Amino acid sequence: MTSSDADFRLLNEAREWAAKDPDPQTSASLLELVRLVEEGAPAARQELEDSFRGTLQFGTAGLRAALGPGPNRMNRVVVRRAAAGLADFLLGAVGRTSPGTRPRAVVGYDARYNSDIFAEETAAIFTAAGIETFLLPAALPTPLLAYAVRALECDGGVMVTASHNPPQDNGYKVYLGRHTVPESGNGAQIVAPYDAEIAARIDAVGPLESIVLAPGGWTVLDSALAKGYEQATAALALPDRFPARDLRIVLTPMHGVGGETAQIVLKAAGFTDVTLVAEQAEPDPDFPTVSFPNPEEPGALDLALETAERLDADIVIANDPDADRAAVAAKDPDTGAWRMLRGDEVGALLGAHIATRLAAADGNDGDSGRQGVFANSIVSSRLLARIATAAGYAHEETLTGFKWISRVPGLLYGYEEALGYCVAPGVVKDKDGISAAVLIAELAAAAKADGKTVFDTLDELYLQHGLHASDQLSIRVADLGLLDAMMNRLRVNPPESFGSSAVELFTDLAEGTEQLPPTDGLLYLTRDLTRVIIRPSGTEPKLKCYLEVIHHVGTAAELPEARQAARAALDEVLQDVSEALGL
Repeated sequence: MTSSDADFRLLNEAREWAAKDPDPQTSASLLELVRLVEEGAPAARQELEDSFRGTLQFGTAGLRAALGPGPNRMNRVVVRRAAAGLADFLLGAVGRTSPGTRPRAVVGYDARYNSDIFAEETAAIFTAAGIETFLLPAALPTPLLAYAVRALECDGGVMVTASHNPPQDNGYKVYLGRHTVPESGNGAQIVAPYDAEIAARIDAVGPLESIVLAPGGWTVLDSALAKGYEQATAALALPDRFPARDLRIVLTPMHGVGGETAQIVLKAAGFTDVTLVAEQAEPDPDFPTVSFPNPEEPGALDLALETAERLDADIVIANDPDADRAAVAAKDPDTGAWRMLRGDEVGALLGAHIATRLAAADGNDGDSGRQGVFANSIVSSRLLARIATAAGYAHEETLTGFKWISRVPGLLYGYEEALGYCVAPGVVKDKDGISAAVLIAELAAAAKADGKTVFDTLDELYLQHGLHASDQLSIRVADLGLLDAMMNRLRVNPPESFGSSAVELFTDLAEGTEQLPPTDGLLYLTRDLTRVIIRPSGTEPKLKCYLEVIHHVGTAAELPEARQAARAALDEVLQDVSEALGL
């Protein structure tokens, strides 16, 4: 095909899309792109080519992409087709497992651009398909949607959100429920093979005009559901066992939808000294005070830390825009400066705190005979496994993502290093930054009452289980083919050592293990227990490298030197990883 033929085909496809697009805004923007391409604008041509470069693929993360016209963007056409395919899947799944039962689904949305429109059109398509449908009454946190799937005994749930992605993005996250999956997955995000089944149904949807939208008939929920979530989450606090509430908290929802709910829950749990970061308190789809609305990103917590310094706060808690993650910052007693804790540090603190809570609840102070499982993703720290074992609980590692963690049978607590924590799987079978905030506040207040900080509590864990220090290297690429090239390079020429310690175990995770299904990733374990895991990101064009070193420490006096040694070891491993990747 000649260049002119390709241009003709691309422009024709764009005009056809614009003619059928139900959204006048995206239709107009698409026609403007066509005009600019015809005038020879290279940037417009690149944008148009990318917008029509294939169809946005539905996977275990659902859909997530930049807003805009075309099949490779998030828009009303793509969402309508996704909703129609998902409706067909739900009808088929429920028909197989519970013949004669009318499927039920609930739809929620955040405050990003078009989230409410995508949610209402999803409700209209579900209703027209014969599904009993509930719509959340306002922009609310993702954990509340996950709670609703189980509370309303639904067979499916949709949350329209792009979580902590940039402002130009939106997404479509799917949960399955009572009649669609085995019990371990009830109320959890989708996993294979359900993603492929739903994707096939979406691909089979006919012309856009064949998708029927009901003019009404779905139920817009009242405030009772949100109040149920708030009460259940606040009730996680144990004031009889952990009575301390003297804690000054600075809270930021990062311009997202979690601020009001988090404040209500913390207050109901007894934490009344909570200050919202004023500039970030209200939902704003432009996220004007941050370059990237992810608490992990440099600078994202600057306003919160400034507020905490001004108020002499004890702790900062930050939720991402849809409030399914939680970040924590506190003043490090070693340096006197505020710093954000790594996800692995918070994961260990919460794990140890939950183990203590469970011991208090069952009255068993021994280290055996306890039921239930602690879990974390394979790229998270190994410290939780040691905490769980010492407390008498089983521990499991899963693939990355809460769709896997939440499915662990008998789960008591699960986390992943990317600031995701499931502290109450009986309430929300997913990561939940608001319920995590309650227990973070509880453990921080308990430490303060004992004259300690959360860093002191961490040190106690390190003295018991070894100093676990971790770091990451993320390599963003413009061409996804580079990710395959880097992974192939490592498979063909596997490194022999990291940080002057010989590799003793190399696992190609693509082959699967007894514990884990296959996934694209490489795991290296050295003689001194240094661990390196390298994998492509599942949601971004990145190669992600996870590093962890362990140093055993005899006394508290040895901790400063051990921290320095661990940092030096991580730096050496980082250098070795970079060289292995040819950077």
